Amino acid sequence: MSAMKIKKGDTVKVIAGKDNGKEGKVVSVDKKNGRVLVEGINMITKHTKPSAANQNGGIVQKEAPIDISNVMYVHEGKPTRIGFRMENDKKVRFAKSTGKVID
Repeated sequence: MSAMKIKKGDTVKVIAGKDNGKEGKVVSVDKKNGRVLVEGINMITKHTKPSAANQNGGIVQKEAPIDISNVMYVHEGKPTRIGFRMENDKKVRFAKSTGKVID
């Protein structure tokens, strides 16, 4: 598999699925399975048993991972593809729409 172009902390837009068009911040990236966890996207209902941490238990809403191919990086308010290039012996990510370095 090639290098992961989406990183933790990036703002992404969902381009496929039930949450199509929504934007959120990446909470975590699973490189092995090619999935990302995005804030407020792909919400599921989880039934939890009472435990020491959660005395009552009950129904909890939480995010589920979404495939990385279904999200697109948002640069200056617009979704864009990401590329890699070398600058001063350092590999950097850049937005393909503008050509500007991301980080």
